[in-house]
Amino acid sequence: MIDPVLLLGLALAAGAPLALSPTPTALAAALAAAALRRRAGRAALAVAAAALVVGGLRARALLDGAGALYEGTAALLQPPARCEVTCAVVASPVVIGAGARPGAAERSGGAAHAHDGEAEAPDGEAPAARIDVEISGGTCGGRALARPLRARLYGAPRDLARGDRLEVVVDLAPIHLFRNEGLRDATAAIARSGIVASGTIVDARRTSEARSIGAAVDRARAFVRDRIEATFHPEAAALGRALVLGETDLAPEDQDAFRESGLAHLLAVSGTHLVLAVAGFAAALRAILVRVDPIAARWDAGRITAALCVPAAWLYADFAGGGGSAMRAAAMLSCAMGARLLGLRPVGVRSFALSLAGAAAVDPLVACDLSFGLSAAATAGLLWLQRPLAALLVPREPTGGDGGDGATGGDRADGVPTVASPRALARKLLAPLATTLAAMFGCAPLLLLNGETFPLLGVAANVVAAPIGELAALPFCLAHAVLSWCPPVERGCALVGSGALLAVRAVARASADTGLVLRLPEPTPAQLAALAAALALAWAAERRAGRLAALAVGAAAWLLLEVVAVRAGAPRGVLRVSVLDVGQGDAILIDLPEGGAMLVDAGGFVGSPVDPGARVIRPLLRSRRRARLDAVVLSHPHPDHFGGLPAVVEAVEVGELWDTGQGEAEGAGPVYRKLLADLRRRGVPIARPAALCGRPRALSGATIEVLAPCPELHPDRGANDNSFVLRITHGARSALLVGDAEHEAEEALVARYGAALRADLLKVGHHGSRTSTGAALLAAVDPAVAAVSCGVRNRFGHPSPEVLSRLAARGVAIARMDRGGALIWETDGERVLWSRPGRPPSPAPGSLRLDVP
Repeated sequence: MIDPVLLLGLALAAGAPLALSPTPTALAAALAAAALRRRAGRAALAVAAAALVVGGLRARALLDGAGALYEGTAALLQPPARCEVTCAVVASPVVIGAGARPGAAERSGGAAHAHDGEAEAPDGEAPAARIDVEISGGTCGGRALARPLRARLYGAPRDLARGDRLEVVVDLAPIHLFRNEGLRDATAAIARSGIVASGTIVDARRTSEARSIGAAVDRARAFVRDRIEATFHPEAAALGRALVLGETDLAPEDQDAFRESGLAHLLAVSGTHLVLAVAGFAAALRAILVRVDPIAARWDAGRITAALCVPAAWLYADFAGGGGSAMRAAAMLSCAMGARLLGLRPVGVRSFALSLAGAAAVDPLVACDLSFGLSAAATAGLLWLQRPLAALLVPREPTGGDGGDGATGGDRADGVPTVASPRALARKLLAPLATTLAAMFGCAPLLLLNGETFPLLGVAANVVAAPIGELAALPFCLAHAVLSWCPPVERGCALVGSGALLAVRAVARASADTGLVLRLPEPTPAQLAALAAALALAWAAERRAGRLAALAVGAAAWLLLEVVAVRAGAPRGVLRVSVLDVGQGDAILIDLPEGGAMLVDAGGFVGSPVDPGARVIRPLLRSRRRARLDAVVLSHPHPDHFGGLPAVVEAVEVGELWDTGQGEAEGAGPVYRKLLADLRRRGVPIARPAALCGRPRALSGATIEVLAPCPELHPDRGANDNSFVLRITHGARSALLVGDAEHEAEEALVARYGAALRADLLKVGHHGSRTSTGAALLAAVDPAVAAVSCGVRNRFGHPSPEVLSRLAARGVAIARMDRGGALIWETDGERVLWSRPGRPPSPAPGSLRLDVP
């Protein structure tokens, strides 16, 4: 029979997937219940079903509340303002080290806490800290804050701790969620953390210092951080902080190497860390207790040790950053120690089940925590896959005969050493391989969900690096954390720990440099649901043939759903225009009627580490199964239009680049120059206005007209007024994309084309600036829907109230990217549908008009 607590934990954890993807999750749950009915019992299944429904409702309520909280904050802090506030630190400060890439951790987890202008510490200055605070009062831009809100602040002093109260002057703005259909719901991060704003500290003063356990832990973290930076090799310090403190501020090249090699888990605070740290504490404590005669005579030293190990596990998990993996491991270890305290034998499956159930009961969205998910998946792989894989890989010793168990090496009765048999040597070599494979197979679906590649050399890299990381780096780094009282020994531990960490990094870099990775599409919710159902069927099967059949059915369902995903990503007979939410910039992905695609611009933030090409467009192309873009159009050479292009074009095949040429004529900076140089090196044609103007162009079933700048660049105009203006038509429907064209270009367009500019969808010029979207252009285009590409953090006042008034006066439906996220507008040539993230498609305004010539 299946452990009912395990069913309960799985059902509670599945509440988040049920809230985010109701239909596939519900179908998978129903199939799993049908498969497990004989091995679980009706009562256990009924309780699990109730837990799933309750978990889903709780998760949905949290997501809806987070959405409302965010919209209220966006209205309060638009435009971004300088705030003078009082606040309290609510989470452990994290140091942003030099060479780090702020925001990378948020990106891996699907949350998009984009903060424009995150800066590294100036040379010669100690890196500043990032803090999460709850603002209790103050003013922003002269407006009083009516309610508390949580914010992530950069540039804080390093010596802060949880509970410290501050008076802060900060430039504050709403976080950017990058809400796009096909990408994960970013409001889950708000629901779990409450953080809705971020900013850079201008001035801060601590008004009171906290005296609490959490504050003491944070000050201990700060002390250990300083000792690591003082004693470790400079190139190993960031690795040491990641291993001991859970601070992921590695250099970009190291982050990429560990991810692409499959070794990122060696620097994550995991169950192995916790077990080693607590086991060391337990061994030392037990050794002391058994030598104290009054205690040893009256009490069980083992039970006393178990009781003290429970708070020790939670304290260490908090000290190591309080990540999901560490907290789950602390819960599992606490269950095992609790069983020992009660005189029971700890059972791994039951402890695992209780850790799942407890975490999901406290946080209904815990499944959205990547570190928690990877930790749970790896543990599940070890519990259920390690033994079968070991039996498959590791040869068994023959029973009886000349070998027996004695053939594994040792001494005979006469004292003559024996030689290990080949089977024994193979077992010693292959047993770690089985463990590595079990953990990797468990994590594979989540790794595919959160990364573009799967490392083909991951197993080999783990077999080489894992012993170094777990047997040398980890114990010496942990010992270093408590040896500051003995400087020579501390320096010795730092030397060995640094060497081991640099060796692990060398393995990661060597593995990543081979480029041997498998590029796979992101699993859809339906595919993950099919996988879950197949695993349940295999789990319920009593014979090996039944298990294999269940897995075969699951694989067939996965492939069938992949075909569905490919067709949905490249729909036939439909023109689909996706005006993407990339912040204060333009990015428009266009699916063409015969299956092709083109991209117009790719956004970009000046002076920010946030790359919309990597953060938004590449994941979206991956989710749509797009490996090729027939055309990439750069409307004009400004960074908020081309900043994300390098990350996009390096990941896909490009048919041709359309470029006005003004960037080369006037110099648009190194990013633009490198973009063109890389494309030319790949043999990608670059088309200029002279080749594009003058006649409509057929591209994958759509008609594309380049209306400006024609017949060539206007040397007396700036880049905005030399933007490409495209009219894309399918059947009787059209979309007009005008880049950043302003009044001068608009007047020329109206004079030249007049009513031929007519379009159902208008991508409003220059992010809704008052210098664009004049009355004459609106009268000529007569759009039904207008898309405004502006960011929630923009400080330019976009969109202009005058532009919004002109659009409203003509009855145009307005889709602002800073309010509600991306717009998807699609037509079969007659009917028109539109949708926003989280909302089903519906007839677009003006969808019954068919008056296009």
